[in-house]
Amino acid sequence: MTDPMASAEVTMENVGGRVLRVARWNLDKPSDHPPILFFNGIGANIEAVAPLAEELSDRGFIMFDMPGVGQSPEPTIPYNAVTMSWTATQLLDRFGIDTVDVMGISWGGAMAQHFALQHGARTRRLVLIATTAGMIMVPGNPAALTKMANPRRYIDPEFMAQHFETLYGGALGNELAADGKPASGKSQHMSRLTPPTPRGYMYQLLAMIGWTSVPALPFLKKDTLIMMGDDDQIVPLINGKILNSLIPNSELVVVEGGGHLFLLSHKDKSVKAIRDHLDAPDDGELSQAA
Repeated sequence: MTDPMASAEVTMENVGGRVLRVARWNLDKPSDHPPILFFNGIGANIEAVAPLAEELSDRGFIMFDMPGVGQSPEPTIPYNAVTMSWTATQLLDRFGIDTVDVMGISWGGAMAQHFALQHGARTRRLVLIATTAGMIMVPGNPAALTKMANPRRYIDPEFMAQHFETLYGGALGNELAADGKPASGKSQHMSRLTPPTPRGYMYQLLAMIGWTSVPALPFLKKDTLIMMGDDDQIVPLINGKILNSLIPNSELVVVEGGGHLFLLSHKDKSVKAIRDHLDAPDDGELSQAA
């Protein structure tokens, strides 16, 4: 398989008083679509979502490693959703990007919500993947949550392999290749991960302590796609239904058999749903899912 990072331009950028490792795809190519600004999950480096950027090659795509994650230097002082959303705007300014479609997965889905609320003028549409409204959420499987909070899952491959299905659901580990043989989706995903520093991981956890978007979501007028897996052990489906009930112009898509990593295990369905949403006419009237 080709390396999705091979087509990325990766640089270290000093923005908002922080040095961040930034990856960009296709920003220099003409496109009928605004670029995508992507916020990753907790502790996850750019490479974890690079396959999605390569799939959406008809538009620009930009994301960065959070401080202390991937190859971004360790943070000196903590940050929160407000300061990191502002830092993201400084990064967009650096590359001359005015308006973006904003996407986020899990922890990054909360960041995506906050960015859209804080910087609505720069946000066209929103895609929320396997995420919640923050502090007001229905928690997942305790066995999965305790392992999720343990950075050992990034450092110890045996720990990750042993608890992969508990953490992410079985779909990615059980998927089949085109020839009917077991695919290597799980091993490929694990090989793309780089462990965060302990401080980087802790600061990322602390950044959302006490945060919730619930009071503000009824005022979020951006067309929003909410994607959830019905076998997600970390973020149960009910959280997507809560978001769908609160965001006026939102649509909920449920990926059957999808765990927390359905974006990778159910790639074709996920990419189609994202494309359908981002390429739909700008009528501002997405249907509410039942």
